[in-house]
Amino acid sequence: MNQTKVIQSASLNFLKKLSKNNNRDWFNDNKENYLAAKLNVEEFVDELISKMIRHDQIETLSGKKCLYRIYNDVRFSKNKHPYKPRFAGYLRRTKPYLRGGYYFWIGPGISRVGCGFVYPNGDDLKRIREDIDRNYSEWTKLLKTKSIQSTFGSMKGDQVRTSPKGYRSDHPAIDLLRFKQFWFERSFSDKEVLSAGFLSNVNTTFKNIRPFFDYMSEVLTTDSNGESLI
Repeated sequence: MNQTKVIQSASLNFLKKLSKNNNRDWFNDNKENYLAAKLNVEEFVDELISKMIRHDQIETLSGKKCLYRIYNDVRFSKNKHPYKPRFAGYLRRTKPYLRGGYYFWIGPGISRVGCGFVYPNGDDLKRIREDIDRNYSEWTKLLKTKSIQSTFGSMKGDQVRTSPKGYRSDHPAIDLLRFKQFWFERSFSDKEVLSAGFLSNVNTTFKNIRPFFDYMSEVLTTDSNGESLI
């Protein structure tokens, strides 16, 4: 009988040591430990994907393909350390109909998952605000969905300081209209990450955002008259 994949303590320990020894010499001397930790996370995500495709359509079909590089591009970063002491990745939903994506970060004291729309393009942001303007009561109801509130709490993301162009500052939905990111996040302790139930917990967490994703898919694949854009 196959056992559920777990994040091994050795994987977190490698990242903890990397954080304290963030240089190329140490990394090269510990390359085998890095590859073992990376494989552990890849296999964990492989099983996560196998669970998620039972309730969603995922384009990213392997942990290896979803992981971001551990190497830090110091050319464009204030942080000049050569490595990022975490394993992180992105699971893409099947486009163009299914919008939104799933993200995760695994590292000592910083493990979390997130989902939503971090950088919607101009057309998408305009369409989202148009829907908030017309259907803000539906948005209020949606964001109070039990599965969303109990899992993520409130929606997060950057906002404009006053009001978006074309909308009054006294609009009844101005608090929602100010958002330019639509983001949900949940953190996990190291103990939770290392537990046997972590994989199931992440799968359930991602599943619980579906009311929001389903709604956004409908909005972003139709125009203001409900006609399909695809």
